Amino acid sequence: MMLPGETTLSTTRTLLEVAGLSIAFTTDQGAVEVVHELDLAVAAGETLAIVGESGSGKSVTALAITRLVDHTGGRITAGRISFTDRSGHQRDIAREPQDAMRRLRGPEIAMVFQEPMSSLNPVLRIGAQIAEGVMLHRGLGRVSALAEARRLLERVRIPDAARQLERYPFQLSGGMRQRVMIAMALSCQPRLLIADEPTTALDVTVQAQVLRLLRGLQRETGMALIFITHDMGVVAEMADRVLVMRHGRKVEEGDALRIFDAPTHPYTRLLLDAVPVLGSLAGQALPVPFQTDGAAPVPQATVREQGPCVLEVRNLTTRFDIRRGFRLAGRIHAVEAVTLSVRHGETLALVGESGCGKSTTGRSIIRLEQPISGDMRLNGEDVTRLDHGREARLRRGVQYVFQDPFASLDPRLTIGFSIAEPIRTHRLAARREVGQRVHALLRQVGLPDEFASRYPHELSGGQRQRVCIARAIACEPSLIVADEAVASLDVSVRAQIVNLLMELQSRLGLAYLFISHDMAVVERVSHRVAVMYLGQIVEIGPRQAVFGDPQHAYTRRLLAAVPVPDPRRRDRSIELDDSEVPSPLRKLDDPPIVRPLVQVGEGHFVARHRVGGLY
Repeated sequence: MMLPGETTLSTTRTLLEVAGLSIAFTTDQGAVEVVHELDLAVAAGETLAIVGESGSGKSVTALAITRLVDHTGGRITAGRISFTDRSGHQRDIAREPQDAMRRLRGPEIAMVFQEPMSSLNPVLRIGAQIAEGVMLHRGLGRVSALAEARRLLERVRIPDAARQLERYPFQLSGGMRQRVMIAMALSCQPRLLIADEPTTALDVTVQAQVLRLLRGLQRETGMALIFITHDMGVVAEMADRVLVMRHGRKVEEGDALRIFDAPTHPYTRLLLDAVPVLGSLAGQALPVPFQTDGAAPVPQATVREQGPCVLEVRNLTTRFDIRRGFRLAGRIHAVEAVTLSVRHGETLALVGESGCGKSTTGRSIIRLEQPISGDMRLNGEDVTRLDHGREARLRRGVQYVFQDPFASLDPRLTIGFSIAEPIRTHRLAARREVGQRVHALLRQVGLPDEFASRYPHELSGGQRQRVCIARAIACEPSLIVADEAVASLDVSVRAQIVNLLMELQSRLGLAYLFISHDMAVVERVSHRVAVMYLGQIVEIGPRQAVFGDPQHAYTRRLLAAVPVPDPRRRDRSIELDDSEVPSPLRKLDDPPIVRPLVQVGEGHFVARHRVGGLY
């Protein structure tokens, strides 16, 4: 692979050139310009990463290049988008009629969107969706198009491609759906591929597979790639050049090595400083907040060793029956004999890939899912069997913060009403004092009092997550279950929310069950780490021990897949397993074997069983 800044004959010819591009959307208040006089260029075979936080204009720029912006209420108000097609003709995409653009999209320019589930038709089989574009743009018959669809699925390393052609999108994992989207984009052999946040919602191992796949396909086909992301670790893995956007304007551009080594714009430095780097706390046993104000962050020595644990869970098991008609066809073993504990002031991180059971564990603890067996104590009290009083104490003592704050808040209710609701439910304040409590909680999470009268749609993603945290601490809980609470946030906002959680922990003595697949954030925030695989905890111990000396093959696989924010290390000689994690769905007479945890160090335990041929 070429290092950033290197060129070959295939990368010296400009394929796409954007000059003076401005884009506006029509609103009730008139036209609002969201991209301002943007210039960029991409050569054949080159990867340009466009980075910036939400609202910077990077996705709108991609929609303008494909002219899909016309269908979203936007319009190009100025500038030109010059694209060299296969015949060598330069075409100004900004002025092409839509009929001509339909012929360009696919054979010349293709796009992979962030959320494959919303991009795929849920009522059509995978094979039919891929074959449709092949028949339309390449003129193949249905049988030939389906054969080509199978070849494309094999090319993007989807196992048992013939069988996958007959499946529907909901029957595939997130990583497989994203690879289907890449196969569809490549079906017409485009010269330019635009990938808009294609790995944001993926686990680290699946993300590593998708990035490696894109790099390999680019080498094979020589296509140009525009990679849109806010993850600087992914940028370091992929980009030859980097363009940084903020508030619809380009603030910096250059080759990847220069951007990472010597960024000139303060905003670029802010983005890089907010990137959690795995291994940065290798010599530190305690969590450490992100450095944001120039002062040295203070390690979180918050764990209360004496007294009962906030939460003790023993042999928690949650399963879901799968029926076909009236027949019981199988059983999903989501959580199997999970045992864990969390002390006051402690953060226990629960990590693993999608489908490993970590979210079901959290939901089972607060009884959003009903476990079939297991014991649980909250502050020393048995809450396994809930009567009305114990249920009220559980609901107040354990609060949940979900990944998507917009879906967690009622769009019809003001922020103040949403925060006040648990205060009223648990009768934590007199009616005349509720408003004062709401304002105090808003200030605790760094929001002004006037936000109480706003609605969720009037806030940014980071502000909405702060509101969800304020609502969670309104009950004065002992434990907060944070389920991927920072996964969808921009890097700088993510750093702010992580620091807020740690500040509240230090001030209020909160305990956290921090559910995440982002290993770099987990290193930053956790005292202990539990690794889940197929519903079982396979390794648990102090964060420094688990990350510094991982004993289980699956833990090593997770750590190896984390992108390193350094372009010089993109060719790390790491053997990543490209296989899918096995399904937790099993036959009724085939329960999984639960391996006991063996102590390998102080507080460090590991399950001794096979994963991917290793122990």
